[in-house]
Amino acid sequence: MLAQCDLMGFIPITDARRARAFYIDKLKLQFVSDDQFALVVRANGNDIRLTHMKAVAPAPYTICGWKVSDIEAAAKELISAGVVFEKYPFVEDPSGIWTAPGGARIAWFKDPDGNVLSISNHPKH
Repeated sequence: MLAQCDLMGFIPITDARRARAFYIDKLKLQFVSDDQFALVVRANGNDIRLTHMKAVAPAPYTICGWKVSDIEAAAKELISAGVVFEKYPFVEDPSGIWTAPGGARIAWFKDPDGNVLSISNHPKH
């Protein structure tokens, strides 16, 4: 049943103005709505509710990510918009893009509340 339903993501935020500048202006996600409960943005037909919270305790792992066809181009575009990629010790490439043993390539960044997000490119099997 759920396999045929639209998926909606949830990301906690503390400041809608700051989140709007990041998710809409930097990441170029589409604005949907903003009310007392959430700022809603859309990525390729998928809604993400940026839920208004008094405080956020960010998880130390990725909570949302985007599959991209060209990770180098996507990373350059995000960097030019002001996004800063995380430099984890296991990532040897100076670009900040990690190549997993199975061939997937991933780069991580944080939103203004410290939520870990990613872009990734996965080999076709």
